[in-house]
Amino acid sequence: MVSLTSEVIDTLKSKVRGSVLTPADAGYDEARTVWNATIDRRPAMIVRCAGTADVIATVGFARDNGLVLSIRGGAHNIAGSAVCDDGVMLDMSAMKSVRVDPEAKRAYVEPGATLGDFDSEAQAFGLATPLGINSTTGVAGLTLGGGFGWISRKFGVTVDNLVAAEIVTADGKWNRVSAEQNPDLFWAIRGGGGNFGAVTLFEYNLHPVGPQIYGGLVVYPLEQAKDVLPKYRDFVAAMPDDLTVWAVMRLAPPLPFLPPEVHGKPVIVLASCYLGPLESGAQAVEGLRHFGTPAGEHLGAMPFTAWQTGFDPLMTPGARNYWKSHNFTGMSDEVLDILTKATSNLPSPHCETFIGAMGGQTNRVPVDATAYANRDSLYTVNIHGRWTEAADDAKCIGWARECFNALTPHAIGSVYVNFLTGDEGDRVKAAYGPNYERLASVKSRYDPQNLFCTNQNIKPSE
Repeated sequence: MVSLTSEVIDTLKSKVRGSVLTPADAGYDEARTVWNATIDRRPAMIVRCAGTADVIATVGFARDNGLVLSIRGGAHNIAGSAVCDDGVMLDMSAMKSVRVDPEAKRAYVEPGATLGDFDSEAQAFGLATPLGINSTTGVAGLTLGGGFGWISRKFGVTVDNLVAAEIVTADGKWNRVSAEQNPDLFWAIRGGGGNFGAVTLFEYNLHPVGPQIYGGLVVYPLEQAKDVLPKYRDFVAAMPDDLTVWAVMRLAPPLPFLPPEVHGKPVIVLASCYLGPLESGAQAVEGLRHFGTPAGEHLGAMPFTAWQTGFDPLMTPGARNYWKSHNFTGMSDEVLDILTKATSNLPSPHCETFIGAMGGQTNRVPVDATAYANRDSLYTVNIHGRWTEAADDAKCIGWARECFNALTPHAIGSVYVNFLTGDEGDRVKAAYGPNYERLASVKSRYDPQNLFCTNQNIKPSE
């Protein structure tokens, strides 16, 4: 157990504008709580940074005192990398500024901002960049792992739209990174996670999106899976970049457009987002309505901001979560059968599996253009174990692992790094594939002592 003297703590307090919390302080337990309730770690100190100067001071403090350092942005990471035991938690959640330049189509975003914060500002000008699917997710962690969402088939993954950043490295120095400035570090942070420093500002390219899009949900009973899922697979293979359709398999929530007898029953939810002309939207998604006999549907024009929050009720903080994930180049009948079987045997009413259809622009970028390497993945499947009671840990984790193991022979071996849990450090090299050695080399240059290690860690080259 790390013990810091009051003199040492006071020294840091004198250097920062933000607050410094220790286990004895009010607010400490709230500050160390993250989205995934299976994570219960106790830092020796939490520094709630007010700006870049605080970040520089905290990085130097942890380094000079030989302390473990973790970094908190949105604290949504499944592995709980935001919080450490017995070290320093560098908390940037209060740094939430989002500034949009609508003429240049650029956004300047601090690391505490959430997707909801970003969308609120960007959509005021009818602009967006590819981000995730849950508005409470932190922009920083999502971006650093690569990032993708509803508009990625049209505009690429998040890091394809990152044009610059500001980062504090292990030596305590501030760096601006872009294609022209520190290009090796810029390459590495576009998918390499929090391995290279604490990013204090992200600069994104923006695209005209919305403010209205066409989309929504078509829901089929799981017993129709043999008909619905192969037709979904064929539909995805032919759909334009303007359209994204994911398949979510779970127990039906009590949505108002579903009859009461369907609530709580296993279903396939086809979730669509169409970016083309609104008048073409109904035709673009019409095929989804004829894969079988829907239990219900809710399709139409809606604000893009509303669609971005549509899945928030299923992803609220405070539940226990455990994920397993694979990438695929195709959805074989065997894969669809495995997912159907898993959905028919859910250990908790909150568990689900989803098929995230990638493709489009995400596959047109060379694998070595960014650290994010999953350029051949056409589908990302996430097995989402989610439950409320610790007594159910074993059965829910076991369910996710069993489904994952059954899918393994059919997957391509790679994985989206943001979907890795804390017990999957052995899959980090698989996440980066041919880019791993270059990442390790950059790590050796900027963080040879591996100060930034509470993550899906890339170790410095020998």
